[in-house]
Amino acid sequence: MEGRTGGSVWQTTLYFLVLNALAVVFLAPFAWMVSTSLKPDTQIFTPTPRWIPDPALWKNYPLALASFPFWRYLRNTLFIALMTVTGTVLSSALPAYGFSRLRWRGREFFFYLMLATIMLPYQVTMLPVFVLFRNWGWTGTYKPLIVPAFFGSAFSIFLLRQFFLTIPQELSDAARIDGCGEWGIFWRIIAPLSKPALATIALFSFMGAWMDFMGPLVYLNDDSMYTLAIGLTAFMGRHSQQWNLLMAAATVLSLPMVIIFFLAQRTFIQGITLTGMKG
Repeated sequence: MEGRTGGSVWQTTLYFLVLNALAVVFLAPFAWMVSTSLKPDTQIFTPTPRWIPDPALWKNYPLALASFPFWRYLRNTLFIALMTVTGTVLSSALPAYGFSRLRWRGREFFFYLMLATIMLPYQVTMLPVFVLFRNWGWTGTYKPLIVPAFFGSAFSIFLLRQFFLTIPQELSDAARIDGCGEWGIFWRIIAPLSKPALATIALFSFMGAWMDFMGPLVYLNDDSMYTLAIGLTAFMGRHSQQWNLLMAAATVLSLPMVIIFFLAQRTFIQGITLTGMKG
């Protein structure tokens, strides 16, 4: 018994050390970016890398943000991201409910047909979709970046469908006996129990919209409508030699993702681990 306990302790310690080593490896680029953003020019390229700037120039951040219309781009990015999150969650939850909780002819066929669309890369459909939106007069507006989110996401529907399958069917049956319709079952039972999965979908959607570069580049042609991803690229073109200011702008762009992940970490991990436990 003592041998097993000792073995478990050593195994746990080994896992702990390996995970911490991997965490350091993955955090190193972000730490170097933050460190570079605080350095003077003379400390950026040195024979021996310096992780701690001396002195730390916090003024690099206001200088970087003043070099391009940061607040305007931030407002545009938040608008697109929030609308995308709203559309993705609403348009993916209802089809996922139909694929997981309702019995209807051809359900499995249409579900796998929907999954097949994930195999189509964005580059394949980019040109015909652009021509379609141009014929509708949507280019130069936010519509191509927002409206598609209200027509469902195959990945989001799949993730929510797998999570809905883990919810006991007896809860829905009991609600039907009490006279509750499918709409009421979804809003009163399934949706409240699926907060981890819905939060995960919202997080994925927000991250995709926040970091999206190709969509705004293709459809937006007015500088006042640009997002932070486009603005950062333009900033790189104007300040390619000022690495400290460039890293400061990149840190500000990455910081919301880090904050959101840490605030929603428990919900996010719960949504991922519970999804797919029942096929």
